[in-house]
Amino acid sequence: MELPWNRPITWYLAAIGVDFCYYWVHRACHEVHILWAQHQVHHSSEEFNLAVGLRQSILQGWCGFIFYLPLAFYIPPAHFITHQQFNLLYQFWIHTKSIKTLGPLEYIFNTPQHHRVHHGSNIYCLDKNYGGVLIIWDRIFGTFAEEKKDEEIVYGLVYNQPSFNPLHLQTFYTEYVIQRFNSMTTWRHKLAAIFYGPSWQPGKPRLGLEEDKVKVVPRPVYDVRIPLWCNIYLLIHFSIMVYGFHLLAVHHVGLNPLTVLTFVIYIIGSLTAIGMLFDNKPNACVFELCRCMVLVTLIQRMQFININENLLLTFEIFFVLSGLFWFLQSIKVLQISSKIKLH
Repeated sequence: MELPWNRPITWYLAAIGVDFCYYWVHRACHEVHILWAQHQVHHSSEEFNLAVGLRQSILQGWCGFIFYLPLAFYIPPAHFITHQQFNLLYQFWIHTKSIKTLGPLEYIFNTPQHHRVHHGSNIYCLDKNYGGVLIIWDRIFGTFAEEKKDEEIVYGLVYNQPSFNPLHLQTFYTEYVIQRFNSMTTWRHKLAAIFYGPSWQPGKPRLGLEEDKVKVVPRPVYDVRIPLWCNIYLLIHFSIMVYGFHLLAVHHVGLNPLTVLTFVIYIIGSLTAIGMLFDNKPNACVFELCRCMVLVTLIQRMQFININENLLLTFEIFFVLSGLFWFLQSIKVLQISSKIKLH
């Protein structure tokens, strides 16, 4: 059965259906361990602002689509896509601490106040307020929690990861799930380690016991101080990386798969290097040296894209100078490491 595309009832049902399915997608991402391994990326920020709305998993979309399949029986694809995008757009704006309350709207809609609870690591915040646009689903299915005025919300994961490296944040929890799987002695427990909740332990209920949950207290936000010149350097390289992403978005149709893959690896490698430098990791200078040298080679092979030659030459010189700088820094780090080992 397919509803007529030009009837208002179709749009209303699409909006409600998409939000209802999103509730279950979101809930599953918190209650199924392997799905949480992807969704935790969105919760790993210790801040709560609009930028958190852009902090997304690269793999979650590949498993979340299953929950929307029932809508295919009656909702036209165009209506589904439209309301899914509107749903996500609405959720972007509720990632803020600036708006305290929206009065009577709090009873029906998911608001910044309700979503602050969802992002908290406090015990009363865990696994609550899954709704996208409407909070009524949480009220109906028993997953609603009101924000407590007398308890500061602690944002981030219960066991937070002190890192700005996006590749690490995207993958570390999947590695943990694999470790849990390998640590179990029976196949029943191995499967439970993947498909039960993150708090599950052998002999416990699917989502674990309430008394086993860890009480999180206010903690300092992870912050590594780096010199001003390094901040400027990273801003310039990030801007060049964004330009590279723009080139990929514009020209990807005419590029062969290997070239597209090379661009993707370049973007991931650049973001990883930037994260490592923000973390002030000892091996960051070596990684950044390798990245700059690889980019010099790639630039020399980019004649297939219509880019100003002077701009390409500027990029090439900049990456050569950057690589030279990090080569000298790498030597310095190796010398310091050698002295430490001698002592």
